[in-house]
Amino acid sequence: MPSEPHHKGTGAAHRIILVTGPSGAGRATAIRALEDLGHEPIDNLPLSLVPRLFDGPPIGRRVALGIDVRNRDFSVAGLIELIDGLTRRPDVEAEVLFLDCQLAELLRRYGETRRRHPFVTAATPEDAVEGEIDLLAPIRARADVLIDTTDLSPHDLKAEIARWTEAGETDRLAVSVHSFSYKRGVPRGLDLMFDCRFLANPYWNPGLRDLDGHSPAVAAHVESDPRYAAFLEKVRDLLLFLLPAQVDEGKSHVAIGFGCTGGQHRSVVVAESMAKALAADGWQVSIRHRELERRMVGASRNAQGDEA
Repeated sequence: MPSEPHHKGTGAAHRIILVTGPSGAGRATAIRALEDLGHEPIDNLPLSLVPRLFDGPPIGRRVALGIDVRNRDFSVAGLIELIDGLTRRPDVEAEVLFLDCQLAELLRRYGETRRRHPFVTAATPEDAVEGEIDLLAPIRARADVLIDTTDLSPHDLKAEIARWTEAGETDRLAVSVHSFSYKRGVPRGLDLMFDCRFLANPYWNPGLRDLDGHSPAVAAHVESDPRYAAFLEKVRDLLLFLLPAQVDEGKSHVAIGFGCTGGQHRSVVVAESMAKALAADGWQVSIRHRELERRMVGASRNAQGDEA
């Protein structure tokens, strides 16, 4: 789900929206939607040339600049340096719109279009898409606006872009809650991280091992741990204390991670429960289960192999 725009109202002469995200997440659709709403569209301009856009007189409308890994001289460090440089300029009002999408859906979209992924040297399409997601994680963490397009059609995305641009100034904060496996490493871009490995592990119950944290039986097993309720309450209270402070600091997105050994049981249960608790308090929350998404992709590829 998207976070709300800053629309900082600085009175800056130049205004720009940097539109980025993994290939296939809807960047081109978003730029076309912004063009329809009166923005000046520019796509795939080399990063080194972007500052020159603001050397002349202002054009009187906001620029929608598409940036992805195909940009000449693209690098994450270069894009972060560009964002920081624009932010420091008093004559420029810049926002970063990041279009996110789950791994399985990106693979489905590429399978339908049969387009070549920009990471052509990757061993498999899954490696290419996953590599780009990991590469862009630091940019995702710095985004002013985050829109998850996983469940959005192009028409839905255009409507969401229109709603965002017309929303006006607001202090809404987008919160993403992630589950993950420590064995596969900590996801890049997390702002806060909590270890769930002390909780009762359903893996050691043969009847629960092949299930995941969405299963009521698995959730009941984890929640039966006498430390679970206190842990959830204390972390929830901490987050409800910190999130308003993040808004005051000017952030529009916070990523919170919950990890366990395999990323299938305990972290999923806690992430789901915490997301519901934060949403009940009025926060805008999205959920990502990294290892479950990878399992879905693997199952899909195996099914396609069986049909071949």
